[in-house]
Amino acid sequence: MPRKVDRVARQGDILDAAVRVFARKGFAATRIEDVAAEAGIAKGSVYLYFDSRDALLTGAFELYARRTEHVLHDLGDGTGLQRLERLVRGTVDMLAAQPDYARVLLDVWASKPPLDLAALYHEYRAAIGKLLTQAAADGELRAGIDERHAAVIVGAIEGCLVQTLVDPEVSLRDLATPLVRLCVEGIRK
Repeated sequence: MPRKVDRVARQGDILDAAVRVFARKGFAATRIEDVAAEAGIAKGSVYLYFDSRDALLTGAFELYARRTEHVLHDLGDGTGLQRLERLVRGTVDMLAAQPDYARVLLDVWASKPPLDLAALYHEYRAAIGKLLTQAAADGELRAGIDERHAAVIVGAIEGCLVQTLVDPEVSLRDLATPLVRLCVEGIRK
């Protein structure tokens, strides 16, 4: 009797293998054969789930986007700035725990056609903007701080991520506290 394959699990295994290979070799240098070998399956099996390398990159990005949604929605209770601190630390923890996915972001940023990063950034800015609005209403913020600063906070986190990706001497986990001091305590009244 033929073996029954869990399609969702197999697709996830292939995506995980693709991310590992993309992180090691870069998207441009990766072939479907490389992904298949990493996943321990035949090249044709990859095509049962993904029709191209671009589809693998899109799948990896979508999985990353789902993980970021968990960070944005699991902030718990508290003041706006307490929740903002959880968001900053949660984002850093998620990225540091998934270094291959973080490295693949370089390929996502350079992808052609580009993936919908604008939607992901919009979601992050909107979540941070709401937290800043809540903090302002609670009287926690310095004068002049508003939802526009959400883009600056996202930029600070991403800037730290880029540095860790290009310079192995920089640890993203070690930057969590400085990010909180700058992006949370730095705007506190």
